[in-house]
Amino acid sequence: MNGRPAVSLRSLPTLSSSNPPSARSTGSESSTSKHTARSRRTKSQEVEQPEEKDVEERPTASATMLSPRSSNYERLEGGMGPGKVRNRKRFGWKKFAIGATILIGLVWLFGPRENIKRLPWSASEEDMDVGDSNPKTYPSRPNHHTPTDDDVEIHPPPPNSGSNAHPTSYEEDSDPTSTTHCTKPYSPTSSLVQWALMIDAGSTGSRIHIYKFNNCQKNPSFEYEVFHMIKGGLSDYAGKPEEAAESLDVLMDEALRVVPESLQSCTPVAVKATAGLRLLPGSQSADILKAVERALKESYPFKLHEPDGVVIMDGKDEGVYAWITANYLLDTIRDTTKNADHSDTYAVLDLGGASTQIVFEPKFSKPDSSLEEGDHKYDLEFLGKKYVLYQHSYLGYGLMKARARIHQIVEFMASLDPSREKAKEKGLEVFGNPCIAKGMKRDVEIEDAKTGDKKNVTMVGEEIGSFDACNRVIELALAKDAICKLKPCSFNGVYQPSLLDTFPSGRVLLLSYFYDRLEPILSGSHARSSSSSSEDLIQTSSPSGNPKLSISYISSLARTICEGRPSWDQNLKPSVALMKELEGRPEYCLDLTFMHALLRLGYEFGGEKEVELGKRVEGTELGWCLGATISMVGGGNLKCRV
Repeated sequence: MNGRPAVSLRSLPTLSSSNPPSARSTGSESSTSKHTARSRRTKSQEVEQPEEKDVEERPTASATMLSPRSSNYERLEGGMGPGKVRNRKRFGWKKFAIGATILIGLVWLFGPRENIKRLPWSASEEDMDVGDSNPKTYPSRPNHHTPTDDDVEIHPPPPNSGSNAHPTSYEEDSDPTSTTHCTKPYSPTSSLVQWALMIDAGSTGSRIHIYKFNNCQKNPSFEYEVFHMIKGGLSDYAGKPEEAAESLDVLMDEALRVVPESLQSCTPVAVKATAGLRLLPGSQSADILKAVERALKESYPFKLHEPDGVVIMDGKDEGVYAWITANYLLDTIRDTTKNADHSDTYAVLDLGGASTQIVFEPKFSKPDSSLEEGDHKYDLEFLGKKYVLYQHSYLGYGLMKARARIHQIVEFMASLDPSREKAKEKGLEVFGNPCIAKGMKRDVEIEDAKTGDKKNVTMVGEEIGSFDACNRVIELALAKDAICKLKPCSFNGVYQPSLLDTFPSGRVLLLSYFYDRLEPILSGSHARSSSSSSEDLIQTSSPSGNPKLSISYISSLARTICEGRPSWDQNLKPSVALMKELEGRPEYCLDLTFMHALLRLGYEFGGEKEVELGKRVEGTELGWCLGATISMVGGGNLKCRV
């Protein structure tokens, strides 16, 4: 994955659906076509029978369309033809012969006839809609074949079927082995199409991203992705490495389905584990990685990327790759981006389960000021441009780890109160927790910070659930007053240039759990929180199409959620789906309060700062995976499996 990231532009029109095409014809041709189609569907075995036999078996209702003879011709043959002329002395035989000859000639020239040789068992130009100059082909999964007339009737066309349209999803792609962007690769040593697999082994689940690129330009150009996920991370299989490897089989089976068989041996695959696996003790994480690597080499035809095909990803790479993905998809760092000084790049904040990352491009107004040297500084060269980024990954400050730490602080503070009466519920010790919404409870596992011993307790909101009280607990968890050796600092003693000074008007994109917790409230609420002010109003018309809100509005939502169900009903007027979501997550109060504290207190954004929530851009998942894959396929060192 250490290759130079490099890509070129791609086009991603919006996916839409359309109805199947209908055959257009007139008169007898229309009836003939419909009858023939029905005959194929109900008696497909007749395809191999002689054509004359098929004509004889057609229903008589179609006789006027299928017979080569007109009604006048039938009358001549049936009672008024030359065979009866001897019994009709009133007609002169010469006159009759001349008249019959003329009539037969006219019928032969102008009468309807059946073109028996053009029975439409396969598509032809005359079978197509006369108004469509570009015959369409349609995908068939899993085996690709040349479309027939039956396909035209059964399969709906892609939504953008014009000559200039490009497929933006696997379902639209009629030929995954080729591309509509060009007919030959930029370099003769490259393949026309390049597929790549990236598995994100996160702390709460594993996900596979199956990417299609083309090599029409100097740099690989991304076309679309196929995404599949499973719950349960590799870290859930601590001490069981073989089971951990087997858990990825579902994801790899999806890759076998999607990637054309002829290209699988040249398709690189990589597995990047994040903070969850990093936290396992001893050799447990290394054992899992070895088992995964062995399974990929022995059980699947794809080429394992070298030298870092199965690794625990460094936190700083995770953040920078997420920054590349977002800014590439949002068109701020592509080859054709108009801003030469790339002053409009997004800051990307990713909140995972075990860690959180921040990456942005600071701008220093004073000539003699610059980003301090250190691990936080990331010099990135991308598509011929250089970027100096600030990045930091806070291990232990992902949402799940933050929850555990906050519960631990609540339990510890309660244990310091000698007057507290120990209550129990279902055999578990009960603690009042201001970060649980009023009227709700949650059974959690607490780990002793010193001994490592674990116990289960019940956290209840009761009447003490409160945004302000919860915020004070979270301030302790953020360690804002930790020693700051290199100033200025964000939290936990970590150096960070001031966002107010170096990124005052820059756009901010929040990913992962930021989106997963906030978006359901924004989409499921029928009223704005009454505790919010006019400056907090949600702006839904951001250029990227992502939900947009102020940081102060997050605190308003947190305050409403912490107050419990009566407050939800009054201030949010939630939909049924949102109410189910809130009732199923007693820690929603904690989650939103932590997010607000992280942004406002930790990173020191202003309350009026507007942020965007991101999940996908035109169907492509945001996060670090695309950025890492661009680095993998753009490094110029891809090899096929022998």
